[in-house]
Amino acid sequence: MNAESLLVSAAINIGLAIFILSLFSILKNQPFYASVYYARRLHLRQNPFASPTPSALHRLLPSLDWIRRAVRVSEDEILETHGLDVLVFIRFFKFGINFFVVCSLIGMVVLLPLNYTGSSVRPKSYHSMDAFAISNISSGSNRLWVHFSVLCFVSCYALYLLYKECSYILLKRIQQLRNKRQYPNQFTILVRRIPFCQEHKVRGCCIDHFFTKHHPYSYQSYQILYDGKELENLVNKAKSAAKRIEDLKVKQSTNKRSGKSFLSGACRKKDKIEKLEQMLQELHSKIRHVRRKMMLQEKELPVAFVTFRSRWGAVIAAQSQQHSNPLLWITEMAPEPRDVLWRNLAIPYRILPLYEIVILVAVVFLTLFFAIPVTAVQGIAKYERLSKWFPPVKALELIPGLKSVVTGYLPSAILNGFIYIIPFAMIGLSRLAGYITRSKKDMKACKMVFYFLVGNVFFLSLLSGSLLDQIGQSFSQPKYIPSRLASAVSAQADFFMTYILTNGLSGFSLEILQPGLLIWDAIKPSTWDRGKERNPYLYSLPYYRIIPFVALCTLIGIVYAVVSPLLLPFLVGYFLLGYVVVTNQIEDVYITSYETHGQFWPCIHHYIIVALVIMQITMIGLFGLKSKPSASFATIPLMILTLFFNEYCKIRFYPSFRHLSVQDATTNDELDQKDGVMEENVRNALDAYSPPCLLPMGFEVPESGSMALSGSTQPLLP
Repeated sequence: MNAESLLVSAAINIGLAIFILSLFSILKNQPFYASVYYARRLHLRQNPFASPTPSALHRLLPSLDWIRRAVRVSEDEILETHGLDVLVFIRFFKFGINFFVVCSLIGMVVLLPLNYTGSSVRPKSYHSMDAFAISNISSGSNRLWVHFSVLCFVSCYALYLLYKECSYILLKRIQQLRNKRQYPNQFTILVRRIPFCQEHKVRGCCIDHFFTKHHPYSYQSYQILYDGKELENLVNKAKSAAKRIEDLKVKQSTNKRSGKSFLSGACRKKDKIEKLEQMLQELHSKIRHVRRKMMLQEKELPVAFVTFRSRWGAVIAAQSQQHSNPLLWITEMAPEPRDVLWRNLAIPYRILPLYEIVILVAVVFLTLFFAIPVTAVQGIAKYERLSKWFPPVKALELIPGLKSVVTGYLPSAILNGFIYIIPFAMIGLSRLAGYITRSKKDMKACKMVFYFLVGNVFFLSLLSGSLLDQIGQSFSQPKYIPSRLASAVSAQADFFMTYILTNGLSGFSLEILQPGLLIWDAIKPSTWDRGKERNPYLYSLPYYRIIPFVALCTLIGIVYAVVSPLLLPFLVGYFLLGYVVVTNQIEDVYITSYETHGQFWPCIHHYIIVALVIMQITMIGLFGLKSKPSASFATIPLMILTLFFNEYCKIRFYPSFRHLSVQDATTNDELDQKDGVMEENVRNALDAYSPPCLLPMGFEVPESGSMALSGSTQPLLP
């Protein structure tokens, strides 16, 4: 890719971003689109247009007010309003800004002049960006020691920032657990693989006997779980019937008000409503029958939530082995109630590893399948070689500027289009993996998407682009393959620049515009939702869709920090735009559907460590191929230092992210006793983990013999 193609790609992406962001700022000011752009505020009963109403002309003009509001949001506000998980997400962007601003300054001031004044690139070299990369340094040059020094600085600075982030987020986690002492999961543990009581033919009594005997001073009560598939199906049918009755009543009243009511049509609707109400009565009777104690005992699962009188008791029980057979009475701290995936708790614990293997095989096949379009994209980017193998593509040169668009913008746009569906595919696979919480499901999806992107977008783009560019010479002279691949690392910097531009500018712009929801919102009111009240489109923050892509761009930036520093300013712009976009979305659009108190940070920490190790391995190879073996050997201790640092963090920080310490649990118990709220918090914990199939349905059922529209009702309760 030449400089012209890179400039064309930048111009197209910047132009699209300006247009999309301008359109967003206009639509955001229109009350009609509040259900799309202020979904969270509407859900919280907040009026997003409560401030002085701007004039009609002002609403039709683009503005930067949303950026100013996003920048003014403080970390304390985010922590208090959205929780620590969202703050960790925002801190990831701040990490990128802090890291790449410093690296950009060093790269532009130190490395860029050093590379440009090298002597190994020929004037007519195909890779024009090589003049600013390490490939322009002559083999054996002592200038490579400057690159080694920058490599050491970049690595140590990244480790320093990581240590600061670990310490900061862990401190916030401890404070958050102390401030949110009313959370029921602090008093509750999840118990799996509960033995069957042969004497009473149930599991419930076995739980009570076991914990009364072994935890007599702290055990409070238990809630055993049931196989609620049958009950869930009945409840869903009942809810569907109730919704249809409500819709028919709304249509009937609307027709009466508008004068469109005909006698025959009204009679048909009345008969239909009576039939639905009769069906609802029958479903109600079946649900009450299934909910009887004897029926439920037959559906008991070897899973229960056990509540303790104190956090200390819950922590001791969760972090200790309960039985001589470690596969019985398996305990862990209970997740937050809204985080639980109740249906997955019915999956037998012993077959969960099989689920993992199946998901792993599916991910491997998906990765191999997507290798085809990624390789094809690199074929488009390597226009000169492609035109020799496939001469008809020379027709692109007949239209001025078309070749620059095809080679500069099109490859990254096509690649982003292909991988757009990957997060949704991975979250679908993680749903099948049997995870018992939404947070673990999202973390697993993040991990799968990240490694998919590293394999297909980073390594495969690098290898396919390098090999495609020199495949002819490589077949005739195979001994030069390692040196050509090493030099092509910097040659691929231009492609990754366009990728970051497309993924950042266009990606974040489309994220904030929500074009899919706009189209959906335009279709619904005129079709099946005609006449109904418009409700906000509520979605939880899609960690699995954003974190892996940000982590990939972080990896690209870290790997190329020394190889091609010209790429680093693009990363600064990427993280700045991402920060304001994501802050706007969490403030106005997305809701918090669960809280793990910062458990996403170890995942992000792991991704950054992977990026540092890949950078150091790359530099070991480059120094060696640049005839500087002493620099290669000197880089090995740096990589060992990074790995030791990672192991230290696993020992020092990771356990506190997974568990609540006995010290913190005791301190929180003492604060509760001092405030006199311990008993209230324990009572709340007892009621928090009732299975959904046993909760009130939230709608009413007509009484028997009263099928009239105005008949009396009674709640659907067991």
